[in-house]
Amino acid sequence: MIKRLLIANRGEIACRIIRTSRAMGIQTVAVYSEADANAMHVKMADTARLIGPASASQSYLVIEKIIEAAKAEQADAIHPGYGFLSERAAFAEACAAAGLIFVGPSSEAIRAMGDKARAKALMGKAGVPLTPGYHGEDQTDKTLEIEAQKIGFPVLVKASAGGGGRGMRIVKNSEDLMPAIDAARREATAAFGDGTLLLERYLGRPRHVEVQIMADKHGNVLHMHERDCSIQRRHQKVIEEAPSIGLPSGLQEQIQNAAVELGKAVNYSSLGTVEFLADLEQEKLYFIEMNTRL
Repeated sequence: MIKRLLIANRGEIACRIIRTSRAMGIQTVAVYSEADANAMHVKMADTARLIGPASASQSYLVIEKIIEAAKAEQADAIHPGYGFLSERAAFAEACAAAGLIFVGPSSEAIRAMGDKARAKALMGKAGVPLTPGYHGEDQTDKTLEIEAQKIGFPVLVKASAGGGGRGMRIVKNSEDLMPAIDAARREATAAFGDGTLLLERYLGRPRHVEVQIMADKHGNVLHMHERDCSIQRRHQKVIEEAPSIGLPSGLQEQIQNAAVELGKAVNYSSLGTVEFLADLEQEKLYFIEMNTRL
């Protein structure tokens, strides 16, 4: 039973975790950078601890400082919130090594789903439908060019690591392919420290549908229905709508079942979000990625 929880985050998500913990009778520990000394989450928590300068790279993203704070405050568990260290397998492993409960999935599941190319390969083996494309280890320009021709234009060049639309380019013809690959690779390397790319067939007007799943450590996986995230700007979601209006009932059931099967395939536990593209005209769905947090 968790009695004292450290929240390795800030802002709204930290405040929400504190409210829930309070309702459950769990004491909370906030961490903060020098810039957040007077932040709401610091005032709301039962206790708070300074972990470094304003820069996140010197505070919220330093695993050793978070673990040190948890030990000093005698916390039983760490909740990473979302963003920051929440999808870092190394953080989950560090918590376990320190004897702390990591409120989230296993490090194995985080690592498997954190790399889009690896996740797609794993889901393909599990029978989850994938967008036609290339997610191999050979990252030479020549191989990417050959694979793009096989897929057919327009094609989507996409960073294997990270998210948020970074390292992503839509290529409409072969002349624009190499400049797009170079640009996507540079952006991915700068943003995520990993320039690995994958290629996918670009679907012009798909529906972006996500399914929330919830799983325990005994192999039970449930879905909490779907939400439509098709309204986007620069590949970033602007509005989420639940349920997904206009989705054919058969496709809706397929998406929900596919999300559950994915969770089982990676022995998932905790909450997670599985993302799909839905082609309404063909009534087909394609796995995009999984976020191992809300």
